[in-house]
Amino acid sequence: MGPVTAGGVVDVERRTSGKSLHGIEPGRAGKQLGFAGLSHSDNVYDNGLIPLPVAVVSSGTGPTALLVAGTHGDEYEGQVVLHELIRSLEPEHLNGTVVIVPAANAPAVRAGTRVSPIDGGNLNRSYPGQNRSGPTDQVADLIAGTLLPDADVVLDLHSGGSNSTYLPSMFIYRGPDQPTWERKVSAARAMGLPYVIVVQPRLEPGSLSTAGDDAGVLALSTELGGGGTVDPGILSDARRGVRALLAHVGILAAQPETEVQLETTATAEPIWLELVPDSPVMATAAGIFEPLVALGQRVRAGDPVARVHAIDDLERAPQEYTARVDGIVAILRRPALVALGSYLLHIAPELEAPRP
Repeated sequence: MGPVTAGGVVDVERRTSGKSLHGIEPGRAGKQLGFAGLSHSDNVYDNGLIPLPVAVVSSGTGPTALLVAGTHGDEYEGQVVLHELIRSLEPEHLNGTVVIVPAANAPAVRAGTRVSPIDGGNLNRSYPGQNRSGPTDQVADLIAGTLLPDADVVLDLHSGGSNSTYLPSMFIYRGPDQPTWERKVSAARAMGLPYVIVVQPRLEPGSLSTAGDDAGVLALSTELGGGGTVDPGILSDARRGVRALLAHVGILAAQPETEVQLETTATAEPIWLELVPDSPVMATAAGIFEPLVALGQRVRAGDPVARVHAIDDLERAPQEYTARVDGIVAILRRPALVALGSYLLHIAPELEAPRP
């Protein structure tokens, strides 16, 4: 997006990807709090705008980071971190620009749902988006078409939402080439989260991570717990990690007398994991899910890991499930009620740590 000027008046607009950015004026250093107006017309929004909050903090020169949360509305940890960051960051803290979108799928955030209650859109399956479509596609178009190309790094803060819990981890796509992969590895280490989960290139073609790879921008994401709540320990790691990433890319300097001061203690090497085709354990019957393992537990192929109890068939013994690979329980379903095809958990084999 480039540097911006302080202000915040809503009559300032910038037409980008067909969207108006209210209260955001490019050109000079400063801090601005504004919003993009998503257009939609139905029984509730009759030719009105749905506001999408956007903040920009800039010193005027230097690299740009794009920080996104609320891609899924029931994932709260990243939203808390970015709202705090908007309040705490000032231009004098920076050697560059930070663009913050704390509630990317704003309708879903306001409803506390994974997908938009307006158009049913899953933002992380909607990139690169379309301007003349529903609100979710408009957000994807704004981020991929306007904000992302001007960024040097993008971080999409996810967690497990209401339906699952994840190990507190970086979540990175392999590739798309060796130099970019090495930059991802370095940035993941800089974030300092306990785990790194690696997945195949272009795991989800409509995701922000894939859009970043396609744009040649360093693209990272996280999985920060979940379960429809906020864990204080994970939140603390995420706060520290976001600031560490901004320092790693040269945007944020330590400020000894401010709350954005960076910790100087060395972080331990994260545990590296990989999601593979045999990672998921899927329910083959509906019923009540009983986990036999805990998140973060090491298991071996063949170990019992879950049961599903039938609700109506009183004579049927519970269906038992076993691990298909050796690894660590990286994702665990949250609601106990499951349907045929529900993923109960994912077991991620451990990887040898990539060379620095």
